Amino acid sequence: MGITETAVLDALKAVRDPDLNRDIVALKFIKNLRIDDGAVAFTIELTTPACPVKDQMRDQARAVVSAIPGVTSVAIEMTAQVRAAVSPDGAKAAVPGVKNIIAVGAGKGGVGKTTVAVNLAIALSQLGSRVAMIDGDIYGPNVPIMLGLQTQLATDGQKIVPAEQYGLQVVSMGFLTGDDAPVIWRGPMLHGVIQQFFREVRWDRVDYLIVDMPPGTGDVALSLSQTVPVSGAVVVTTPQTVSLADTRRAVRMYQKLNVPMLGLVENMSHFVCPGCQMESDIFGKGGGETLARDLSLPFIGRIPIYEPIRVGGDTGVPITIGESQSPAARAFRSAAEQLAAQLSIASYKRPIPLMPVS
Repeated sequence: MGITETAVLDALKAVRDPDLNRDIVALKFIKNLRIDDGAVAFTIELTTPACPVKDQMRDQARAVVSAIPGVTSVAIEMTAQVRAAVSPDGAKAAVPGVKNIIAVGAGKGGVGKTTVAVNLAIALSQLGSRVAMIDGDIYGPNVPIMLGLQTQLATDGQKIVPAEQYGLQVVSMGFLTGDDAPVIWRGPMLHGVIQQFFREVRWDRVDYLIVDMPPGTGDVALSLSQTVPVSGAVVVTTPQTVSLADTRRAVRMYQKLNVPMLGLVENMSHFVCPGCQMESDIFGKGGGETLARDLSLPFIGRIPIYEPIRVGGDTGVPITIGESQSPAARAFRSAAEQLAAQLSIASYKRPIPLMPVS
């Protein structure tokens, strides 16, 4: 008797997604299953190309199918289809071309929020996702500097065309003003430009739209929460007590605005001496992880103090580009994987909209 499709699927039920806590058959990850004598081939379609355990899942799938009597070879293709983590509603219509909107914020300035936002975006892109950025820090638009972008916004006659750099689609207030020109706007004007950045830009099949938020709590966060379906927020902190107190307030703000919290990132976590490799906790260490545990939030990652991170931001070559194999760049990629995992979990928790009856 030959190998059956049922036998292959039954074997694959032993492979579980550890984040979603279900087997890959129940999750409908198995696509295009083909059996030719002893040769078995199929596709595993994950919820994100940034899945932190995709290699482990592929190896487990190959092992369980190879153990079926009569199987001589197993060919597995790994693909991904990113899902939206939240559903739009009447007041907050989906942004055309965008699946997930992620706010990256901080309770205070000076914690490296924009550096984290830029490198998370690049890391997600490097892991295979389609990524865009909105520089939502209207008063201090530093994303163009960190990405090495000097341009003006253009249109195609109907919508704004985002700039492109390092695989990212980007819009920023910095493309509309000079480097030394102050932005002196009231709340309604801020609301208007943020709406333009979402609704009047031709976003092209974006899996993750990262919004670099202004530090603290203010009008931009309110506009964001009221007008677009935000998949969630990541809050950046440093380990010391003062930063943690401000971070707690930022977390409460997003919760009050009904923006899901995806987790905390601890930036400037520790310093490794380039000469002796000794680790020094200049600002302390572990405060962000402790706060995440206290607030029952996911801890996304810990980013070290490393001079090339600062240099890369100043010169427009972020660490994830300039030293892509450095420990710091690997820390950003690990954080990006954890962020993608949290969004995948959220996408399976959201209610599936009912299809209209024809």
